[in-house]
Amino acid sequence: MPDTASEIARLRAALAASEARAEAAESELAQTRAVVSTSEAMIKHLKLEIAKLRREHYGHSSERRARLIDQMELQLEELEAAATEDEIEALNVAKTSAVAGFERRRPTRKPFPDHLPRERIVIEAPTTCSCCGSDRIVKMGENITETLEVIPRQWKVIQTVREKFTCRICEKISQPPAPFHPTPRGWAGPNLLAMVLFEKFGQHQPLNRQAERYAKEGVDLSLSTLADQVGACAAALEPIHALIRTHVLAAERLHGDDTTVPLLAKGGTQTARLWTYVRDDRPFAGGAPPAALFYFSRDREMAHPNRHLAGWQGVLQADAYGGYNDLYRGGRDPGPVLSALCWSHARRKFFELADIKENARQKKPAHDISPVALEAVKKIDAIFDIERQINGLDVASRLEARHRLVRPLVEDLHDWMQAEQGTMSKHNPVAKAIAYMFKKDRWDAFTLFLNDGRICLTNNAAERALRGIALGRRSWLFAGSERGGDRAAFMYSLIVTAKMNDIDPQAWLADVLARLPSKTASRVPDLLPWNWQPSERRRAA
Repeated sequence: MPDTASEIARLRAALAASEARAEAAESELAQTRAVVSTSEAMIKHLKLEIAKLRREHYGHSSERRARLIDQMELQLEELEAAATEDEIEALNVAKTSAVAGFERRRPTRKPFPDHLPRERIVIEAPTTCSCCGSDRIVKMGENITETLEVIPRQWKVIQTVREKFTCRICEKISQPPAPFHPTPRGWAGPNLLAMVLFEKFGQHQPLNRQAERYAKEGVDLSLSTLADQVGACAAALEPIHALIRTHVLAAERLHGDDTTVPLLAKGGTQTARLWTYVRDDRPFAGGAPPAALFYFSRDREMAHPNRHLAGWQGVLQADAYGGYNDLYRGGRDPGPVLSALCWSHARRKFFELADIKENARQKKPAHDISPVALEAVKKIDAIFDIERQINGLDVASRLEARHRLVRPLVEDLHDWMQAEQGTMSKHNPVAKAIAYMFKKDRWDAFTLFLNDGRICLTNNAAERALRGIALGRRSWLFAGSERGGDRAAFMYSLIVTAKMNDIDPQAWLADVLARLPSKTASRVPDLLPWNWQPSERRRAA
């Protein structure tokens, strides 16, 4: 028995030692990652400075070199943000281990300008009577003309004074605690941080362009300084993003879609992807607030949707992309996802063959317009007309209307397309459009909405979520790295979700960043867009 007890004690000691070594290894790994990220950012910063010096020395360079400098600035931006994220992670891990934390050196910031412009315009009063010329005039009142004008952005430095007091008896020094900042080593206010984030991810303005504009306004903030804060904000906002992710994946029905994103690679760019999964229960009067979740990937492999929706089961409304097929398999754990295909995609294939306006613009002859495709568009539009009328009704009402009004139209469309398909060659463009709906088990997926009042006719909710990204590609040109793509997806999840709940994303981000440091974990849900109430100070302003 004594031997058994000693053996147990020895094993417990060995286990404790092993756990301590694992914690130390984890801390050292985080510190190493932070050092590597900092080194990469420093190297990129030095390369950028060399490129700019060469440009200044040799005069105006070619367009290619100018674009190269833009690429390098974008890469630096994302490396700086990544370095800050890794540094914060290393510091957090260091708190629970004996390994010393890592804090990287940053470039010295220039002092803030001390100006707050005021303007008062007073029109010179008359000295003589406009009628008789007498100088015996007396003021009897005044009229004020108010003119609405845009006030340019104004900058200010807030000085928070913490007075020190000492006790004359015990000499103890007392002082109020330092104010919370949204980010570690904070120097930027929440409104400034929210503006930088929203302009970069909501208005698609890269940080180098923002820095140039701020400099013209009298405030010199380097790209590295701004990128540092972007990375810190991403780390600070992680609790909000985690709650949005949980909310989206708790839905029984999701919209899914993806769009292309140029990703910087050796020798040029490669086509990467931004994926979105949207929860929107408003079409069937569901009570859950809408939200969107974004992911980034280097390619469009089916492994990505499998990873995004691992453990999720429900109805997925999407296009007919084959990358979702693994989700629909019968043996999937925890069970197969039900496919509901988008009628807008199906209609688009017929509409392209019946678009009179586009054919006229391209000066194509009238016989290029397919009468069969035109008839198909008319039949599908009749279904859309009814669906618009029942949008927003409860599940039971939608289902009843569909059985009574929509199902006969869908069955008629099916029989008509089947008959027309039998008279055409399989190479006929209209036959291909019909085959798109009939291929394999797609017709069951197209008609699933007839038996479920929750399902929408289209996947437009996901397409609306991606619309801003498609517009922004012209501004930001490309993602500088995979890490940068992940950060963009992170911020899009926050901004698009705020917009879906009719919340001003910039005002919301500013208030969340201001209040989040003082919130306990149990009160963080109060800051979600659908629960958010502006602080009293912001409401008063």
